Amino acid sequence: MSAPELSADDRELLERLARRVAELKLETPALLTLETARPLSVLAGQAMLFFEPFAQALFGFRDYRRVAALVERREALEALAGMIEAAADERVRAARRS
Repeated sequence: MSAPELSADDRELLERLARRVAELKLETPALLTLETARPLSVLAGQAMLFFEPFAQALFGFRDYRRVAALVERREALEALAGMIEAAADERVRAARRS
């Protein structure tokens, strides 16, 4: 049985997260963390819920829980990694144009 496709809302949330990571110039640690967490994605999602009180400054309550649920899905991690790379590339191209 294959995993369900990411919904439009999920993709939009991952895009926002990827753009924010690129704005903060944190793509390298973010991608390293995603690659490291991939084999333990379920555990990583549960750890995010544990650390939720500390992370509420970065995400809205509802969005943080949605990201934690998405982290448990490998296809979401792959999509997020691609989105982070694309957002970082766009940031670099925009800086070169300036």
